[in-house]
Amino acid sequence: EAWSNITAVGGKPLAITDNLNFGNPERPEIMGQFVGCLKGIADACRALDFPVVSGNVSLYNETNGRGILPTPSIGGVGLLDDFTKSATLAFKAENEAILLIGDTQGWLGQSVYLRDICGKEEGAPPPVDLETEKRNGNVVRGMITGGTATAVHDLSDGGLLVALTEMAMASGIGAILDAPPDEIVPHAFWFGEDQARYVVTVQEENLLPVLSKLKAVGVPCHVIGKTGGHDIAVEGETPVSIASLRAGHENWLPAYMSGKN
Repeated sequence: EAWSNITAVGGKPLAITDNLNFGNPERPEIMGQFVGCLKGIADACRALDFPVVSGNVSLYNETNGRGILPTPSIGGVGLLDDFTKSATLAFKAENEAILLIGDTQGWLGQSVYLRDICGKEEGAPPPVDLETEKRNGNVVRGMITGGTATAVHDLSDGGLLVALTEMAMASGIGAILDAPPDEIVPHAFWFGEDQARYVVTVQEENLLPVLSKLKAVGVPCHVIGKTGGHDIAVEGETPVSIASLRAGHENWLPAYMSGKN
């Protein structure tokens, strides 16, 4: 995600620092977590050309013999050759095409939707294909550098609809979205956390050239709607206003701190 965050603004990812927090490594299961974490970070850094240049480790994080969840933290650094060509997640104008780049299967295992809406933490997390991550990210970075991407957001926690909501709240411009494909259950399409995906907006006159180029390099891309209005409007569903989403997003903490929640 650190690599895709940098990529989504148009930067070239250069290196990471890590902070690895675990329980008692004298317990075999904790040492197994630690070793697996190191192998995963190493594999990703080699594949993405994103080396570890610093870091630290915190072990024996336990209370009454119960260890914390394995918690690796990653900080990434990248370089923008020209800041004026950087991308942001806010929609820029109405009537721009919204593209979903990357393959979507509707993976809900270990997702925020499953945890917060269904009250379950189960299933395998989404699989990661590092070569696909690199390919899709490089294509998106090229769109930013080439000036065809007007807004970009990588997909992570919460999936597609959460990312679109963040883009709408950042801009005040809504989204008019098509119904999900028949072969994917709607809630899995909107909230699944499949990897190597980005939401990108392009001006209408650039849509066909962009689709052609992505098809030529084998990167999955689908037009899922267009920007416009003041709501998140999914075909067949009740629209939700940006104002209500922003109120829910921004007002809960002040209300909680004042004792109103």
